[in-house]
Amino acid sequence: MISALLPTIAIGSLAFGIGAGLDSSEIAFQPATSPAAAVSQPEGPQPVAAVDLAADVKSIDGIMKALYESTAGPPGQPRDWDRLRNLCHSNMRFLAVREEDQGGTVVFVLTVEDYIMHNRTYFENGGFFESELARRTESFGNITHVWSTFESRMGSADAEPYTRGIYSVQLLKDGDRWWILSLSWDMEREGNPLPEKYLESPQE
Repeated sequence: MISALLPTIAIGSLAFGIGAGLDSSEIAFQPATSPAAAVSQPEGPQPVAAVDLAADVKSIDGIMKALYESTAGPPGQPRDWDRLRNLCHSNMRFLAVREEDQGGTVVFVLTVEDYIMHNRTYFENGGFFESELARRTESFGNITHVWSTFESRMGSADAEPYTRGIYSVQLLKDGDRWWILSLSWDMEREGNPLPEKYLESPQE
């Protein structure tokens, strides 16, 4: 059974790792001294580079690249939240799917501002980097669905990711730009491995 909860807690990995490896019983505000943050490699804050917001939304490649980059950074570095806002339609929703211990599924539904509010401290204090492993894209008219397989790290130099998962992204082509209409995601875990076909991008 799928239930929707009000966004009263922080959700990691948008994945996005919008604390990506947390299950529904663990999703909570993550201080900088949390165990997950403690194992990351400190990198120190870096200046946030200026980006071309118009270029971010001119193509599917551009909007997906911007999605991953807008929340990424080492501990202490502010994230480019305006860049994330620029990608999202006014009615866009983040949908974090988590499996409950007693069975069933819970969905956390957040607006863009909800997502930023509940994840700002987690991302900026803990360090967070995500990379896209593979992508599958299907389009019809002005709508596109992207399956984006990702892995998440606390530090960009970490040898192994602490979690992996898949983003399901609904995009809208609106004239000469793209919008994100919705983004849902689920995590790899015991009994739910990433399928082989989602670990590589199909040949164009």
